[in-house]
Amino acid sequence: MSTFEESIYKLIVETSTNLPADVRRTIAKAREAEDRATRAGLSLSTIAQNIEMAECNVSPICQDTGMPTFIVHTPVGANQIVMKREIRQAVARATKDGKLRTNSVDSLTGANTGDNLGPGTPVIHFEQWEKDDIDVRLILKGGGCENKNIQYSLPCELEALGKAGRDLDGIRKCILHAVYQAQGQGCSAGFIGVGIGGDRTTGYELAKQQLFRHIEDVNPIPELAKLEDYIMDKANQLGIGTMGFGGNVTLLGCKIGVMNRLPASFFVSVAYNCWAYRRQGVLLDGQSHEIKEWIYETGSNVKMNEADEAAASAQAAPAAERREIVLTAPLTEEQVRSLKVGDVVILNGEIHTGRDALHKYLMDHDAPIDLNGGVIYHCGPVMLKDDEGWHVKAAGPTTSIREEPYQGDIMKKFGIRAVIGKGGMGPKTLAALKEHGGVYLNAVGGAAQYYAECIKKVNGVDFMEFGIPEAMWHLQVEGFAAIVTMDSHGNSLHADVDRDSKEKLAQFKDPVFA
Repeated sequence: MSTFEESIYKLIVETSTNLPADVRRTIAKAREAEDRATRAGLSLSTIAQNIEMAECNVSPICQDTGMPTFIVHTPVGANQIVMKREIRQAVARATKDGKLRTNSVDSLTGANTGDNLGPGTPVIHFEQWEKDDIDVRLILKGGGCENKNIQYSLPCELEALGKAGRDLDGIRKCILHAVYQAQGQGCSAGFIGVGIGGDRTTGYELAKQQLFRHIEDVNPIPELAKLEDYIMDKANQLGIGTMGFGGNVTLLGCKIGVMNRLPASFFVSVAYNCWAYRRQGVLLDGQSHEIKEWIYETGSNVKMNEADEAAASAQAAPAAERREIVLTAPLTEEQVRSLKVGDVVILNGEIHTGRDALHKYLMDHDAPIDLNGGVIYHCGPVMLKDDEGWHVKAAGPTTSIREEPYQGDIMKKFGIRAVIGKGGMGPKTLAALKEHGGVYLNAVGGAAQYYAECIKKVNGVDFMEFGIPEAMWHLQVEGFAAIVTMDSHGNSLHADVDRDSKEKLAQFKDPVFA
């Protein structure tokens, strides 16, 4: 292995397993701003604990390690063909070692390549510069937050905010709406990069480039610096909170860039990033390719001091916030109908992972096992196999709303009583929960190490032909904690927060920037 490839491998491992210091400091401040006894406060405690566990275990912070995207600045004359080949080799090695999840799938067949290599994967952008060193930056942006990216074409009409024109005030409205529409599905509290101008492609590229900025920097353009401060203030008044549970902290960072555009086009592009803000960079010696320095201060310099604080938070939580029920799967209808929104469920027994491919399959086929009373976990884990069998390396929840077309029908067809995921589901699923006697449990998005520790054994697996993330894993869990956010009585915390945040969004309808 070349020194360049080894340095890239180290970059991938660091990015996947250890949040940089500026992100950690920001999350620590968010915890100070949130009541530790609330659902949002308890979730932030879990997040902080997960950050420490990932660093200690040298395992992915979140199981969705996203689309690896590299920005590489090279000296004039550097061989970019060789560098690209060695970046791809480093990605494949990191995948084999369980530092990246097998995320690259054929768009037509759904087949998983198994090594994160394929047309368009990974993403590598090269630029030359007149320096002797090599600057390599990497961002791992998961699919859940990628799906909450949004692009506006001005002028437009926005719900709760009215007309957004082709001016700074219209841009302001678009950004606020982008935060509102993400709700908890992008694993809030999150970060956003905003690109003003360009065309549809370069606008999104500019937005993603903003995510490489340091959180503590100040925008050199005074108007944009003022707008960034405004967005941070107002977005955190929307009440969406961590995981969309409601709360004081919805947005952790906002960075805005601008470029020229065509007279006929005025795009505002927003790249949403979850709290697991995994970006890092290295400066390499141009000759030896050894790492000279890390671009972002490493997270090891900022400890979250989580263990004692998590216990204190749990003890301080009032009974009204956290009625705690211990259940063992399979579940009965009576048990499920006794649950209500806000309850904390501690789950033991066997659960079964199921994502997009499985839900589609089950609509027209039988299940490989008896699912009556069962629990489906919306999760695509990171798995490694050795002589002793399969081991779970990371196993946080995926965004549930993608399964909305299927979920209610599948629960009734197979007698499933509980679904675990993140971000909530829609009215079709809510109606099915009420009719059938089911419950939706919201786990903390991104807390892949926290939940992996709750999995004591892999009992088996079906549908490996779907690929590791989409396969149906049968997992024995102990002490798996999640919050009831949709119950069998027609109540949905997600619908309540959406309605409340929309009302608060409307308060910012009037012009602010002349």
